[in-house]
Amino acid sequence: MNLLHANDRAGEFPPSYYAATATPLKPFPVLKGQLSADVCIVGGGYTGLSAALHLAEAGLRVVLLEAHRVGFGASGRNGGQVGSGQRQDQNWLESRVGREDARRLWDMGEDAKALVRDLIDRHALPVTFYPGIAHACRSAAEARHAHAYAEKLARDYGYTQIEPLSQGAMRDIVGSDVYHGGDLDHGAGHLHPLNYALGLAQAAAQAGAQLHERSEVHHIRHGAKPVVQTASGQVSCDHVILAGNGYLGGLDRKVASRVMPINNFILATEPLGDRAARILSRKIAVADTKFVVNYWRLSEDNRLLFGGGESYGYRFPDVVKTVMKPMLEVYPQLRDVRVDYAWGGTLAITMNRMPCFMRPAPNVMSASGYSGHGVAMATLAGKMMAQAVQGQASGFDLLARLPQQRFPGGAALRWPLLVAAMTWFSLRDRLGV
Repeated sequence: MNLLHANDRAGEFPPSYYAATATPLKPFPVLKGQLSADVCIVGGGYTGLSAALHLAEAGLRVVLLEAHRVGFGASGRNGGQVGSGQRQDQNWLESRVGREDARRLWDMGEDAKALVRDLIDRHALPVTFYPGIAHACRSAAEARHAHAYAEKLARDYGYTQIEPLSQGAMRDIVGSDVYHGGDLDHGAGHLHPLNYALGLAQAAAQAGAQLHERSEVHHIRHGAKPVVQTASGQVSCDHVILAGNGYLGGLDRKVASRVMPINNFILATEPLGDRAARILSRKIAVADTKFVVNYWRLSEDNRLLFGGGESYGYRFPDVVKTVMKPMLEVYPQLRDVRVDYAWGGTLAITMNRMPCFMRPAPNVMSASGYSGHGVAMATLAGKMMAQAVQGQASGFDLLARLPQQRFPGGAALRWPLLVAAMTWFSLRDRLGV
């Protein structure tokens, strides 16, 4: 079974709050016949759209192929959080790659956030960036670690945007007694993820990129001049960029063995009215320290958008039931609230939770596996691959040097082995270990 078709109607966005409030964008045509291009991009999420925009602005001939609609996948369904740094913290990075490269990776994360904000401003994208992400700690030890880490970032990296929060301060912000403190990153933020993707698509098209929807790629013939094949057309090109992330499927086995699709879920309540200020007293987003992370924020019309729960098969479970349980653990006072929207989506993780940058074949580049940290990093990945096509590959090569282990069993056996591992970590969450 292909994840592209397991849970959704062909060529349609899932019935999410984001789709219901999206800025309309006229569909792009299906690819028909033969085209030639300097670069063919497979996938119309943040990675592919950013690559298309930056390549088109540089004057290259670009064709982007999306199986459904641009922003259809994780880019149009996620929690909308634009976090600082990398998915792994600087302590982890320093121990693996040394302080010099860890510094470069930190700066790259800062560049990624700045790029998101710059694209929104420069292209007048139909989305607002709201500053602030709180990290809510489930234990006093985690809160102490968060405060010490904020001190390290200020001391070693000059990053002074993080405000440590006591247990009482966290309670005042999130309206819940569950957490023991944490911090508030004023340099991070959140946005409407689908409108951001649609805005990038429109900007790329205006810059001259050719975008095609309902154009699923089923085969790539590799060589000096790769050919990308769909059911009704093909693109002959000099370079291919793989940007399918969790929906890439079997198009490239080298990527598939290192990048694992998983499913995550979000619900949107009815508008909370006056109750909203008692759920979140500031216009920020929140993520907690559970292994299977809970994350939430208020929408512009004061709905609670709460994400949580994961699954590791093809079919989505009952989304309301999956997400309601962790939501009520944080906010038992919302037991009577109506759920207006509930949806799932497929993202991708790697063994070490750092993105997987690869050259899996001649004239082919791939970036994927953002592990829940993809809004900013996927945007930057697209820009870095556009730069690499033009011979400026230092950023891409730094991330490509990070060792990426294959999942045990490779692409064939990663599902059952991952399920076993994730079940263990989920049990640890439930036991409070």
